[in-house]
Amino acid sequence: MASMRDIKRRKSSIQSTGQITKAMKLVSTVKLQRSKTVAENSKTYFNSMYRTVQSILAKAGTINHPYVLPARSPKKAVIMITGNRGLAGGYNSNVVKLITRGSFNKEDLVMYTLGKKGREAMHRWGYELAEDYSEMIDSPDYIDAMGLCNVLINEFKSGKIGEIYLAYTGFKNTVVHEPKVIKLLPIEKSEVLEGTDGSDDSDERFVPMNFEMDETEALELIIPKYMASIIYGGMIESVASENGARMQAMDNATTNAEEMLGKLTLQYNRARQGSITQELTEIIAGSQAIS
Repeated sequence: MASMRDIKRRKSSIQSTGQITKAMKLVSTVKLQRSKTVAENSKTYFNSMYRTVQSILAKAGTINHPYVLPARSPKKAVIMITGNRGLAGGYNSNVVKLITRGSFNKEDLVMYTLGKKGREAMHRWGYELAEDYSEMIDSPDYIDAMGLCNVLINEFKSGKIGEIYLAYTGFKNTVVHEPKVIKLLPIEKSEVLEGTDGSDDSDERFVPMNFEMDETEALELIIPKYMASIIYGGMIESVASENGARMQAMDNATTNAEEMLGKLTLQYNRARQGSITQELTEIIAGSQAIS
């Protein structure tokens, strides 16, 4: 059995850790409320934007444009959104697993990482890394999303990359976060038809659509805004998911610390009782020997 001094030292260490995890939980809770509000308020717009663009392309018929044509290069760009810090349970590792254990061919991927944890993990796995955009995730901004979108579109148009994907953690509620990968470009006809909202029984999604301007010019204006919106939506949902995951992780850590303290208190009381009993036994034995 450990000595009373060892148990006391361990209790002190766990108490300090518990205070830290409790403080981190409170901080994450406050951050979660803010990011949750932003994510929930923005989700309707980004979902509508996604369905609208899909509907436009579905109704437009055959369009000869790189945004909707098959990939011209085997290279695939993946925008992977993780956190800059750990202590968030499986938040970071779950997104990494989507790539490393998914159907992607490692040699074909170019990683555009938003988050130091994801970048470090992909570096360890030996993936090709593009520029570091980790600072964007600290304070998501639409302007930053548009800047990253322009970089990727230029790479796409030049033929350096043939497909663009977004890997992030979708925010459903405080305790449910869903890692997912969605394809941004090129948009294929089959994917468009499957992605459109077919909740009613009408054939509205098949009604032809005419463009006031040339269809190529229309896509040049619409698709970059569409991509930037989806990327920005992924950023704010990921931030909300990270704060939710960290709050849960710190809550579990605090609970575990309290349970360990309870067990150590019992061990300490038993050790103290044993020490008192031993001292009394020695005193009684000494008094009997004298008499």
